[in-house]
Amino acid sequence: QAQLVESGGGLVQAGGSLRLSCAASGSTFSHYAMGWFRQAPGKEREIVAGINWSGSSTYYADSVKGRFTISRDNAENTLYLQMNSLKPDDTAVYYCAAARSVTIVIVTTDIGMDYWGKGTLVTVSS
Repeated sequence: QAQLVESGGGLVQAGGSLRLSCAASGSTFSHYAMGWFRQAPGKEREIVAGINWSGSSTYYADSVKGRFTISRDNAENTLYLQMNSLKPDDTAVYYCAAARSVTIVIVTTDIGMDYWGKGTLVTVSS
């Protein structure tokens, strides 16, 4: 059964860093475009960053450009999100997701995502 499991969340002070991981299993995730999303309390889910199957192309929401880096290790079936210069506004549950369709070259929205993890909570204190 295909599964995505996030880890690495926690409590950090503003200006600090965290690295999220998403372990994939049960499917050929190395062939899929993947992405990170987040949902803050009382807000809708939003895209944070996306990456194509090989890792050669990436997409970032304007709010995280220059601070977050998405990457993947297909040999380890793992997706990463390095988060630097964290702000209180980054507080949210972070989810990884994957799209099976070859028409989704890089993830920029949650449309067409086939697999979702259960999320990991990131809390940034001021």
